[in-house]
Amino acid sequence: MSRLELVSVDLDEANAFVRLHHRHHGAVRGYKFAIGAVKDGKIVGVVIIGRPVARERQNAETLEVTRLATDGTKNACSFLYGAAARATFALGYRRLGTYILASENGATLKASGWRQIGEVSGRSWSCKSRPRIDKHPLQDKLLFEVVA
Repeated sequence: MSRLELVSVDLDEANAFVRLHHRHHGAVRGYKFAIGAVKDGKIVGVVIIGRPVARERQNAETLEVTRLATDGTKNACSFLYGAAARATFALGYRRLGTYILASENGATLKASGWRQIGEVSGRSWSCKSRPRIDKHPLQDKLLFEVVA
């Protein structure tokens, strides 16, 4: 049985994988870096790390997992969360956060040493001054974080 290995992936490759495998989100526009998990020579998961979406979390010490997707390979999620944290801290950042739907249990994050630090009400990004079509779930989310 082969082991999971890490590879660097560019945004186009990571977004292509996300489009195929993420349950409820599509591609992202920007990123700081992305990491792939490879097994038997095939990419089985990706994690994309960028700056935090919420303005109050945008500072010089925080990054955010903006997408994580796998093809269901065992342990790929926790493997990628761990790799993302190590890479983030190696770059000098002190915090890495991510949001999951409140309907998800967060078992992989908890097992990887992350802790829940907040809850966010689901809402639309659309407003009178800037109408938008919502392409994401509008349900509540849980904020998890790991600290260096």
